[in-house]
Amino acid sequence: MAQHNPAVNTDNRNYLQLAANNIILHLHPSRVSAASLRFTYAWGLGGTAATLVLMLITTGILLMFRYEPTVGQAYTSIKALETEVMFGALVRAIHHWSANLLLIVTCLHLARVFLTGGFKQGRTSTWVAGMGLLLLVVAFNFTGYLLPWDQLAYWAITVSTSLINYLPLVGPVISRFILAGPEVGQAALSNFYAFHVAVLPILLLVMMAYHFWKIRKNGGLTQPPATDEQAASRLSTIPHLIQREFAAATVVITGVTIWAMLVPAPLEALANPTQSPNPAKAAWYFLGLQELLLHMHALAAIGLVGIMLLGFIWLPRLDPQTENIGLYFRSRKGRWAALLGAFLAVDIVPLLVIADEYWLDLPAMVPHWPVLISTGLLPLILTLLGLLIIYDLLRLLLKADHSEGLVGLFSFIAVSLVVLTIIGILFRGPNMALVLPF
Repeated sequence: MAQHNPAVNTDNRNYLQLAANNIILHLHPSRVSAASLRFTYAWGLGGTAATLVLMLITTGILLMFRYEPTVGQAYTSIKALETEVMFGALVRAIHHWSANLLLIVTCLHLARVFLTGGFKQGRTSTWVAGMGLLLLVVAFNFTGYLLPWDQLAYWAITVSTSLINYLPLVGPVISRFILAGPEVGQAALSNFYAFHVAVLPILLLVMMAYHFWKIRKNGGLTQPPATDEQAASRLSTIPHLIQREFAAATVVITGVTIWAMLVPAPLEALANPTQSPNPAKAAWYFLGLQELLLHMHALAAIGLVGIMLLGFIWLPRLDPQTENIGLYFRSRKGRWAALLGAFLAVDIVPLLVIADEYWLDLPAMVPHWPVLISTGLLPLILTLLGLLIIYDLLRLLLKADHSEGLVGLFSFIAVSLVVLTIIGILFRGPNMALVLPF
């Protein structure tokens, strides 16, 4: 009989521990600032996003065993998964809610990075990579939305892809490429499935690896300029950071699982291309843009979103001040600027929506102007002018500097998008008219 050699088990454990440590230290710097480990500084958002990605990969692989990406079988396979496969409904619900939560967490993570100046001091590429990751997460949610092939998915994708057609010159080309034809059908479902399970996962993992590498190269999270005593207060990543990340991951996995047990993933009736729901709404994360389209020409709405995206990408050049790096809202004035910006958004945006719904009629006010100008260029210019006025107003009222003014403007834009999305979800009824949600 072979004798058990405890030294072999010890060597194996040491080898596995060494391998795990090497992987961890490829993703993190070896030592991190003690201040950056405070939960109230980073809120665990980056680790939460990474945990959700792992949950999505795991549950997505499980779903692939039963899902059939054909118009005739997609809906049936989802129904069978929900009713016949043990824990199938739970796996699908975890996948669904993890995807939605990942989009929210990614937005909050980018907001946290902005509010603490995490794009400064040579971190431009890290910031741009974060923006790219946000767009990939949106693409993941968008391509996965169609796969159940129910009424909700079919018409949400139909509405969403119709928005792309408004892009000048390239819009129809991009739309036909995504749908592999003029409308949502089998070719579109095949395209969306291929993007969702093959193309986007590779892009996401590569971008995440680059993003983690840049953060590691930059020495971890941003922090205010440290004194000699603070500089010496650095802790080893193992175990201090890893313990916190493991605890946060455990909470996220438990929380999402419990939520998925209580709230199943939605599944409506089989998609019917001949019966459009009223109202036909885009996916919830595009409802802010859909709401904008009700108030201005599509080119103006897409142009406004494009200008804002370019502004966020160009942010490291727009706000290069480094003396306030690592400080939430830059300063006390910055906090007041953010609060005032949010307050103005909550007040002004609903009033503008109501005014445009019931009183304002720009084409009637300037009947001799082309529609592209009266409902497109004019609202776009007025919107950009309004943002400039809000920026100047924040600086004037609070005697804020440029960086603090940008914080207030960011708060106004972010809260405005949230308000528009809420209006689109709750306050738009048949024919997209304003209604009360109760």
